[in-house]
Amino acid sequence: MQDSRRGPLAGLRVVEFAGIGPGPFACMLLSDLGADVVTVARPGEQRGGGPVFGRGRRQVQCDLKDAAARAEVLELLAQADVLVEGFRPGVMERLGLGPDDLAQRNPRLVYARMTGWGQSGPLAEAAGHDINYIAITGALHAIGPTGGAPVPPLNLVGDFGGGSLYLVTGILAALHERQASGRGQVVDAAITDGTLSLMSYYAQAALRGQFREQRGSNLLDGGAPFYGTYETADGQHVALGAIEPQFFAELGERIGLDPAWRAAQMDRERWPALRAELERIFRSRTRAQWVDLLEGSDACFAPVLALSEARAHPHNLARESFVEVDGVTQPAPAPRFSRTPARVQGPAPRAPVALQEVLAGWR
Repeated sequence: MQDSRRGPLAGLRVVEFAGIGPGPFACMLLSDLGADVVTVARPGEQRGGGPVFGRGRRQVQCDLKDAAARAEVLELLAQADVLVEGFRPGVMERLGLGPDDLAQRNPRLVYARMTGWGQSGPLAEAAGHDINYIAITGALHAIGPTGGAPVPPLNLVGDFGGGSLYLVTGILAALHERQASGRGQVVDAAITDGTLSLMSYYAQAALRGQFREQRGSNLLDGGAPFYGTYETADGQHVALGAIEPQFFAELGERIGLDPAWRAAQMDRERWPALRAELERIFRSRTRAQWVDLLEGSDACFAPVLALSEARAHPHNLARESFVEVDGVTQPAPAPRFSRTPARVQGPAPRAPVALQEVLAGWR
């Protein structure tokens, strides 16, 4: 499956225990970067991420409670560089597949554990989902309209931001350290930990009294009228990010905003009036008309596109930001590399392969 001309992780062997959400997404990223990812699923199980998250890997099916099947998985793990699992704490240990068990067979194995609450702490054994994890970090409290309830930011902040991306970072760091020590280690990636790390800028600002803990009242949370979204004449929306004075000045000049407002840009007392004026102006033209006038300028402007529209935006087309795999259009691998480009290695598995077939290629 591997090709030395493919991504920077070509030759890396990853065993993923089938799960949902951040684990499969992290393994999709590893596969896109060239790793050979094999998913271990229960017989009849179809988990593993679907046509997008599941892309670029093979799947084997094993009953881990069966001694013979578990012995085959152990043989596979003896040849692996990375193990990724997302079960509750203790599940893998009860199966005889815990870090201590595997370190005896493969001391170089990086054992990556993806959970919501982490491997320890009073909530470690509790069920939860993205919204619960970001709730105790302060992230959910900070997102939403003035005077309104907190708004779940899809599951981008917790599952994929604080979860998958920190899991991949931990795996890559452990692999780097292994080059010097020759030993693997456990990566305990908790969504709560990762989300708190993502919130570092705002957390320190809040603790120092420099971030208002009231939704829609800060510079980047929709409080500032020059950093937000506006409805257009056709019921669509546009996004502004004209923070710097020179960018706000260009925005004002292009849309016909009275120059007197430029001096009041950072006057919080006048923000409500400035917002009302911007609302009036942007409702005077359609989204397409504003695109013609503002896109590509230093006004820090963009149209707010639906997901189905994003694939057709000229910038995304020019950068080939979407690819088609097995008839399914999906975002292309990221980031980009000059010598060892990332690429989708193939579609999600339609059917499992024999574990012995994988072993034959890994020995």
